Amino acid sequence: MINGSTRLFGILGNPVAHSLSPVMHNAAFRARGINAVYLPLPTSELAMALAGIKALGFAGISVTVPHKVAIMPLLDVIDPVAEKIGAVNTLLFKHKADGRLQCTGVNTDWIGANQALAEAIRLGGASVLLLGAGGAARAIGFGLREAGAQIFIHNRSQAKGEHLAAQLGCPCVTVNELRDLRADVLVNATSVGMQPNASTMPLEADLLSNFQVVMDIVYAPLETRLLHEAAARGCKTVPGSNMLLYQATAQWQLWLGEEPPVDVMRAALESVLAEKGTQR
Repeated sequence: MINGSTRLFGILGNPVAHSLSPVMHNAAFRARGINAVYLPLPTSELAMALAGIKALGFAGISVTVPHKVAIMPLLDVIDPVAEKIGAVNTLLFKHKADGRLQCTGVNTDWIGANQALAEAIRLGGASVLLLGAGGAARAIGFGLREAGAQIFIHNRSQAKGEHLAAQLGCPCVTVNELRDLRADVLVNATSVGMQPNASTMPLEADLLSNFQVVMDIVYAPLETRLLHEAAARGCKTVPGSNMLLYQATAQWQLWLGEEPPVDVMRAALESVLAEKGTQR
């Protein structure tokens, strides 16, 4: 029951109606009997929204597109890893000794990706081909580097790919070089294959045999064509829903200081994804 003691959490973005974060976090609150609610907070007025969130006493905030970079100048403190990544997806609030409210920006996207991949392969020393050079690829790339993986970047725009590769200190491979590249892991950090264009793939199917593990950050559909084709070639597959789940559980730990009910959050997420899959 929502009352005067209910703690407020939410996700800040535009749009956010499609977000599955409320499904996971609210299921977790119910399972633990915590008097809290997690709300979608759509806004294009970022500074005003953040001021309102502070004034209303929100306990924690997720940040999604298009605000992950734009919000950074508005924060009091930025976690060093988030600073390197150049984006935040989590806000923490703490009252200092003088009574002022301090807002800290953190990034858990890289944690989610690393944890999802670590269930399939040891990342230290593994070779990884990372497809993409956007915000998701940036977070995943920095996470892989932190874990000690050897990274190769490939992106449709060679210039953007080379820019990210320079920041990560790794090679950027061309289309012509892809066919001869073999790595332990392939990660699709692009939106290729997402509904309603679920028949598309970011890589030719016959190249998938060059990898042991294939992860797709796309989670709608739950099994993308990339993962389907990879499984058919004997690869271990890691769905995007796992990264989504683990970045959310990392947020829970930061906000509440306790281990989250992972199984409850996973079940809630997979249930709604399965329902969406039947509506295609």
